Amino acid sequence: MKITRRCFFLALSSLLASLPSFPQTPNQKFLVFVGTYTDKTDSKGIYAFDFDPSSGKLTPRGLVAETSNPSWLVIHPNGKWIYAANESAKQSTITAFAIDAKSAKLTQLNQLPALGEDPCYLSFDKSGKYLFVANYTSGNVVVFPILPDGKLGEHTSVVKDAGPLGPNQERQEAPHAHWVELSADNRLAYVADLGLDHVLAYTFDATNGKLTPSFSYSAVLSPGTGPRHGVFSKDEKFLYVLGEVKSTVTAFVADGKGGYRSKQTVSALPANFTGRNDAAEIALHPSGKWLFTSNRGHDSIAVFAVDPPKGTSPLGTTPTGGKEPRYFAIDPTGRFLLAENQNSNSIVVFRINPETGALSQVSITEGVPSPVCLTFLPTP
Repeated sequence: MKITRRCFFLALSSLLASLPSFPQTPNQKFLVFVGTYTDKTDSKGIYAFDFDPSSGKLTPRGLVAETSNPSWLVIHPNGKWIYAANESAKQSTITAFAIDAKSAKLTQLNQLPALGEDPCYLSFDKSGKYLFVANYTSGNVVVFPILPDGKLGEHTSVVKDAGPLGPNQERQEAPHAHWVELSADNRLAYVADLGLDHVLAYTFDATNGKLTPSFSYSAVLSPGTGPRHGVFSKDEKFLYVLGEVKSTVTAFVADGKGGYRSKQTVSALPANFTGRNDAAEIALHPSGKWLFTSNRGHDSIAVFAVDPPKGTSPLGTTPTGGKEPRYFAIDPTGRFLLAENQNSNSIVVFRINPETGALSQVSITEGVPSPVCLTFLPTP
């Protein structure tokens, strides 16, 4: 969230969920759509770039849609539609757009109230028929059906997170839903709630789009962790959760019943760091060998080696060359990591060493106003 809570993820599961399932060729290139904060900046909405995964080069395509505070973007698996969370307190909305992949322009299809304050995460169910919204300030999760023309239909479910609050009175004064993803079998919706120090689970009925609380299925974090985003291993046997408040990564192991038990917690910061920091994003490399998180305050990307039975091992941090790396994403080829510096208006491209996971800067694109999320679309 903005300053008070500081667009889990893309976590790789959310990245994959937002990508069309088109085959990729060796010469495949991508469009990158970038969401921004438009209040108190000169941003107008959503911007697009061409991305060459052979070189890591970004080429600006300019403003492609005017819309207010599009702080989280997801592309439908069919590649035809993109959805934006317009984060504007009580006036928050969710907007559906049609994509013209050739021109990169977006055409608004419709816009509905978010039915909560400050939507900060969007995802799809496994059928692509429903859009899930995590509303931070109001601490609720909303489900919208996706109509055959890409428009959003009237909501099918609104549920409010509930449970004991965490001990941080400034950040955990109420439930704060911050991430929602569906299990592979499409039967459980997992919700990271920063205010409750839990990853909650709701039973999902895909026949009617209804959510039902299943609080016995959850992952419990240490008090004051403030879970922000999470990422599943490909087989869902492991879950890695980023704690925003304590800047930690907690590794969980599936219990075989839909829940997860804590295995290990490690810091995302160097041992000698003493300043204020808010962890922001987490992603698992497609190889499953490396885990990445971002730090706002330390302004870095932390790299971890992944040993599923044991957990993660910190390998160090790399400066992002700017301020407040709120979001980053791994490109679909797994070669590059793109980090967005919200407060210095830049996107930095890093090459990922396939043997060590280490990051080396390739380029920096300046003048991107308040970038806070991005997503990839294969080009025709």
